[in-house]
Amino acid sequence: MKFKSILLLCFLSITTIYGQKIQSPSEFLGYEIGSRFTRHHKIVEYFKYVSNTLSNVKLEKYGETNEHRPLHIAYISSQENIDNIEDIRKANLSQTGIISDDKENEKAIVWLSYNVHGNEASSTEASMLTIYELVTSKKAWLENTVVIIDPCINPDGRDRYVNWYNQVKNTPYNINQDAKEHHEPWPGGRPNHYLFDLNRDWAWATQVESQQRLKIYNKWMPHIHVDFHEQGINSPYYFAPAAEPFHEIISDWQRNFQTQIGKNHAKYFDKKGWLYFTKESFDLLYPSYGDTYPTFMGAIGMTYEQAGHGRAGLGIKTNEGEVLTLKDRAIHHTTTGLSTVEISSKNARNLNREFRKFFKNDDLPYKSFVLKNDNQDKINRLKILLDKHEIKYANAKSATIKGYLYNTQKEGKLSVNSKDLVINTNQPKGKMVSVLFEPKAKIADSLTYDITAWSIPYAHGFEAIASKNQVASTVKNESNSFKNKINKSAYAYISKWNSLNDATFLAALLQKNITPRFSEKPFTINGNSFERGSLIILRNDNRNKDFDKILIDIADINMRQLTPVSTGFVDSGVDFGSYSVKPINKQKVALLSGEGTSSLSFGEIWHFFETELKYPLTIVDSDYFSRIDFSNYDVIILPNGYYSEVLNKSMLDKLTKWTRSGGTLIAIGNALNSFADKKGFSLKRKKANDKDDKKPNLTPYADLERENANNLIAGAIFKSKVDKTHPLAFGYNNEYFTLKRSSTAYNYLPNGNVAYLTEDTNSISGFAGKNVLAKLPETLLFGEERKGRGSIIYMVDNPLFRSFWDNGKLFFVNAVFLLNSNNLD
Repeated sequence: MKFKSILLLCFLSITTIYGQKIQSPSEFLGYEIGSRFTRHHKIVEYFKYVSNTLSNVKLEKYGETNEHRPLHIAYISSQENIDNIEDIRKANLSQTGIISDDKENEKAIVWLSYNVHGNEASSTEASMLTIYELVTSKKAWLENTVVIIDPCINPDGRDRYVNWYNQVKNTPYNINQDAKEHHEPWPGGRPNHYLFDLNRDWAWATQVESQQRLKIYNKWMPHIHVDFHEQGINSPYYFAPAAEPFHEIISDWQRNFQTQIGKNHAKYFDKKGWLYFTKESFDLLYPSYGDTYPTFMGAIGMTYEQAGHGRAGLGIKTNEGEVLTLKDRAIHHTTTGLSTVEISSKNARNLNREFRKFFKNDDLPYKSFVLKNDNQDKINRLKILLDKHEIKYANAKSATIKGYLYNTQKEGKLSVNSKDLVINTNQPKGKMVSVLFEPKAKIADSLTYDITAWSIPYAHGFEAIASKNQVASTVKNESNSFKNKINKSAYAYISKWNSLNDATFLAALLQKNITPRFSEKPFTINGNSFERGSLIILRNDNRNKDFDKILIDIADINMRQLTPVSTGFVDSGVDFGSYSVKPINKQKVALLSGEGTSSLSFGEIWHFFETELKYPLTIVDSDYFSRIDFSNYDVIILPNGYYSEVLNKSMLDKLTKWTRSGGTLIAIGNALNSFADKKGFSLKRKKANDKDDKKPNLTPYADLERENANNLIAGAIFKSKVDKTHPLAFGYNNEYFTLKRSSTAYNYLPNGNVAYLTEDTNSISGFAGKNVLAKLPETLLFGEERKGRGSIIYMVDNPLFRSFWDNGKLFFVNAVFLLNSNNLD
C-alpha cells in the first residue's frame, strides 16, 4: 500500500510538471507569433507565466536597463536538475578551477542570448517559441542539459525599434522596399540607451547591461553560448562554423564542435529547403563579441545570423523576389536554437571533458604580464575592469624582469616594484588574460570583421612587459579610505592633473561653482613639484564662506590628494598670478546629434559626459543646428559623421565667426572632412600617389577582395609623438599609443600639432594594408588650429572609441576645459 502511494505521488508530480496544459506564445499573447512585434513587457510576462506554471522552469531577474526595463534569464531543465541547480552550477565551476567542489558535472549547459541588437527583433520572438518547445515536445533533451535563455539583452533598443515600426507601418504591412516602414530613422533600434553596440561590449563592459549580465555569466560559465542576430534582407541564414581568422587560443575541439553543430542545423534546413551559409564573414578574433568572449572563456561561442535586420519589418520583398516575413525569421531562429540544445544534449559528456581541458593553461606563451605606472588612478581603473571578469591580479615584488617590452616591441628588461601590477596566466581565466594582454594578436587572415588590436597595456596607457616566466607577486591589502584636512590659512590648494579621475574631480568642482585654475607651465613650491595642467584652487577666486568644506568634501569623494600652500610665490616656475595660470570656467557644451552623425560616436560622447565626467551638456539636433545661437555655448562637439548637408558654406562661416570670438570646436573622425582642403582652414588631406592611382587594375576578380585589403586598416595600434607642453596634451608624456581605424590621413598643421605620427611610423599591433602604411607617416593625430580667440580641435582618431580606449579620454577632457576656457565674454 505504501509503495502504491509513492507511485501515485510520483505520477501526480510528473503530471503537474509535464502534463499540465501550457499555453503557446500565440495562445498567451492572443496573436500568432510573427503577425506583429511583441513589446518587451509582454515577452517578460510570457516567461513569467511559463515559470509560474511549470516548476522545472526558473526565472531570475538579473538587472535593469538605463530606461528601467528589467533584464531576465530563464533556467529550463528537468525537474531533478532544477531541484539541484545550485549543485550543478558549482560542479561546473569546479571544472574551471574557479571554486573547489568534489562533485563532477555531467550536464551540458547551453546559454541562448537573444536580441543584443534591438532592431534585429525576430530572435526575441523566437525565444518564446524556443522555451515553449523545450517544455513541451523536447523535454527529453533536458534530462542532461540545463538551458539558460536571455530573451532580450537589449530591451531599450528593441522597444525603440518596435515602437517606431508600429507607428509608421501600413495595415496590412507593405512589402515594397521603398515603404517608410523599411527605412528606420536615426539612431535606429540597434544600440542601447546610450547608443552603444552591446555586441562589442562583452570584454570592456562599459554598459550597465553588460556589467549585470557578466555577473551571472561568470557564475555559470556555460559550455555553449549562442548570440542570435540578423543581417541584410538579401542574405541567407548564417550559422557555425565561423570564418577565419580564428584566434590561436581557440582549441581544435572548439573548432571541430562548431562544425558538428553546423551539420546538425543543416539537417533541418536541408529538409525545409532553406538557404544558409557557413565559414564566411563572421570570424573569431576580436574578444568583445557575444561569440568570442564566451569562446575565450571555454565555451563554444557562436553567432547565428538571420536575414532581416531593421529593414524587414513584418515582411519585405527581397531582391530575388521572395517575401521574407517575421514569422519565417522567428521559425529559423527557433530551429537553430533547438538544434543547438539537441546536439549539446547528445554530447554532454564530451562537452564537459573538453571544457575541463580548456582551463589547463600550461602551454600559453606568456606566464605573466607586468604593468608599470606611477599613476595609481590608472591602476585602479584597470582593477575595476579585471574585477568585472573576475580575473585575478597581484602586486609585483621588486625585481628586474626579462621579457617583451610593449613600448619598444623588443625583448628587454624592466625594473618593477610593489606598486606595479602582475596578471598571471596560471589562473582559471588565464586564456582570456592572454588574449586581452597579448602584445600582438596573431592574424591568420587580414579580412576580419572588426578591429585587430586591443591590447590593454596600450589602451590604458601602461608601460608593460610580457614574461615567459611567472613573475613573483604578492597580494596587498589596500585601504580605500581617504581624507584631506581643511586649512583655513591656505592661500590655495593644489591637485595633480594626469588621469580621468582628476577630470571627474574638476567637473565636480565646476558643478559646485568652485573655480579652479590650471598652470600651463611646471612649477615647484615648498619642495613639491607639479606638472603642466595641475589644478590650483585659489581662495581669492572662491569667496564662498563654505569654500574649504565644499572643496575638501569633493576631493575626498573623488579621492584626490590636495596640497595646501600658504603663498602664491613659487620656488621655481610661474607664480599663481601669472598669465600662464589660467582660470577654468564652467563650460557650456553642445553636442551635435541626428542625421549625419554617427550614432555610435554620438553615444560614446553622451555616455562619457553623463556616466564618467558627470558633467552636463546640451544635445542639439542636426535638423535645427543652423538655427541655434552659438553664443550660448563655449564648446561645440561634432562626433564622427558626414556633414556635407549640415555644414554648408554658410554654416562653416557661422562656426568660424563663433570660434574667432573664443569658442572651441571639437571635430572627431570623419567630421574633419568638413574642414579639410577648404578655404580658411589649415587642415589638408594627405594625398595618395597620383601615378599609382592612374594605373589600370589587372587583379583577377576572385582576388579583388584580398587585393582591396591593401587599402584597409582593421583597427591597428600605432605609436605617436606628443607635444606634452600643449594644453591639449597635459597629463601625458612624450608618447601615445593610438587605435587607428581609418585610412584617411591629414598633413601636419602649420602650427598646433599636438600628437602626430612620424616618418618611421608602423603598426605596433593589428593589421594595416601596405597602401595605408605608405600614407600614414608624418600625419596628424590630434591638433589645434587657432581661430582668433578660439580654436578648432581636430581629432583624427576617436579617443572615446567604445569607451574602452581609456588612455585617450584625457585628450578629450583637455579639449573641453583647458582650451579657451576663459575666452568667451
